[in-house]
Amino acid sequence: MSSVDAAATGDALPSDVDIVARLRARDEAMFATLIDRWSPGMLRAARAFVSDEHAAQDVVQETWLGVVRGIDGFQARASLRTWVYRILINRAKTRGVRDARVVPVSSLVTADEDLGPTVDPERFRGPDDPHPGHWRVHPAAWPSPEDGAVARETRRRLTAALAELPARQRIVVTLRDVEGYTGEEVCELLNLTAANQRVLLHRGRAALRAALETYLTSGALA
Repeated sequence: MSSVDAAATGDALPSDVDIVARLRARDEAMFATLIDRWSPGMLRAARAFVSDEHAAQDVVQETWLGVVRGIDGFQARASLRTWVYRILINRAKTRGVRDARVVPVSSLVTADEDLGPTVDPERFRGPDDPHPGHWRVHPAAWPSPEDGAVARETRRRLTAALAELPARQRIVVTLRDVEGYTGEEVCELLNLTAANQRVLLHRGRAALRAALETYLTSGALA
């Protein structure tokens, strides 16, 4: 089985060096594999910037066109995936500003909306607890995630809560917790300081935890 065939079946992709060489050779199979593997995540990331799903799909398509046009100039200063996401974010930023969905990424600094408590501190264990920062109510007291209906509704609630986050938090949480980028990579992609990235991530996560806790402890599931 070739590397491209293996990648298409869900195995590890070839190295960046291999992929770039194939893209520069206009290898359609390699390009199709990348589209299949990376487009879903790119769509989620674009959706954090723009007004609707259709706009996000446009951004992803524009990004892949940018990859085709720019691959010969790729200098490997970052990973190929990071380079592709930089193109995506630039396209999404422009579209998002035009749609008035988000502020420019260059303005992703901590703002008033990113400060102040988002979750009552009393809901979490204190610094002297063996598990500081964890919920005081153990998750075992909540409905089992194995309940299919509850799991689907939980995902829906989290998706809705993510969409309602302030733009800065939504973008950082999407890249960190949905797409799996490291803090350092997010700082590089969004031109953030490490401190700003941590604050935005913490506030966004806290808001999502609060939304989930409210849902799971409400009487709606009784």
